[in-house]
Amino acid sequence: MPRSPILSASRIRTAALHIIDRDGLDGLSMRKLAAELGVQAASLYGHVSTKDDLLHEVAAGILERVDVSGFEGGDWRHGLRSCARSYRAALAAHPNIVPFLAYGPAHREASLRRLDVVHGGLVAAGWSRREATMIAASLMYLVFGAALSSFSSGFSDDQTFYRDRYPNLDKAHLLPAVARELDHDSFELALEAFVTGLAARAPG
Repeated sequence: MPRSPILSASRIRTAALHIIDRDGLDGLSMRKLAAELGVQAASLYGHVSTKDDLLHEVAAGILERVDVSGFEGGDWRHGLRSCARSYRAALAAHPNIVPFLAYGPAHREASLRRLDVVHGGLVAAGWSRREATMIAASLMYLVFGAALSSFSSGFSDDQTFYRDRYPNLDKAHLLPAVARELDHDSFELALEAFVTGLAARAPG
């Protein structure tokens, strides 16, 4: 008889993320995951209790890539910038799971550890606990907004669609071709405006 494939938590998470990347969040089911791994669905439940638990484990693996070490030197501005860029890159690698992550940290250890560092770094720099919470939340709005959609690729590449009806958008048909660059630069503009605006009202 052929031997059953050896399952591990890491192998299950990797296969689940592959399905999400390929088929979207709704495309993941325990039955499909089992087929991907070459086992029976019942075999999975020795490693993961529910699909929701599995999603949290997959999310934790992605969030482990978010770098918050920029706060270690005491410069909260550098900490916010480096954290935001790292977070956006981690989400950009797996856009289909972003809606699940956007609901907040829940009980995910990886999320809470990083949030603890961000919050602690801001409070140590003189921000109140309430302000630190608001800054961290605002940073997440910025990061997830950038990760959930591409403004530039949402335009038609048909010049005639804009030319007569929207004279101020007569070049909008060019945006999809440079969407990646424009999305990056737009994120950097928003991030810099965010940090600069905070710096103007920073304590001390």
